[in-house]
Amino acid sequence: MSPSLDMTPMVDLAFLLVTFFMLTATPTEDTAVVVDTPSSVSDKQLPDKGVLQISIDKEGRVFFSSDSQPVKIAALEKVGAKYGQSFSAKEKKQFALLPDFGLPAQQLKSYLNLPAEQRKAVKQPGIPVDSLNNQLAEWVMAARAENIRTFNSAPYIAIKGDGTADVPTVKNVIKILQEKNLNRFYLVTDLETKPVASN
Repeated sequence: MSPSLDMTPMVDLAFLLVTFFMLTATPTEDTAVVVDTPSSVSDKQLPDKGVLQISIDKEGRVFFSSDSQPVKIAALEKVGAKYGQSFSAKEKKQFALLPDFGLPAQQLKSYLNLPAEQRKAVKQPGIPVDSLNNQLAEWVMAARAENIRTFNSAPYIAIKGDGTADVPTVKNVIKILQEKNLNRFYLVTDLETKPVASN
């Protein structure tokens, strides 16, 4: 008689793990922009939670994101109201699931009502950052205020610029933050190996 190994407990464990990950995973869409960050030797880590991120792609388009769904929804309501936009519960939920966005507030409603495949095909023009239509500042301030109200702490702000992004756009984003007295922010980079000193 040959020895046998009962695999039933192992199969049960595998199914429990699969079920756990399926139930706890949050479905998200692909990011609207891919940013190839420059490298640096700084090894300071961006916090895991409470981050408002501003991304700038190589074309100079500006995108915004928050890691908190309630913060995103509250910011959508506040900025939308300023531009005469109201959103249904379904649109708010859809917006909360977006990893980032780069559209003027006036275009968000029509964008959120597109099917997922069509949303992926839309080339977003970026959030307006010029002096006459500075929607980025409104998004940052609305999300910051909600983060403070909800979590009793100011969020971290991170700027993630493409390594080939034009410098004037990055400077303009920094200027917008400084005009709102937001002088502490992270610049997101890839970690480069530190040079080794030779004797």
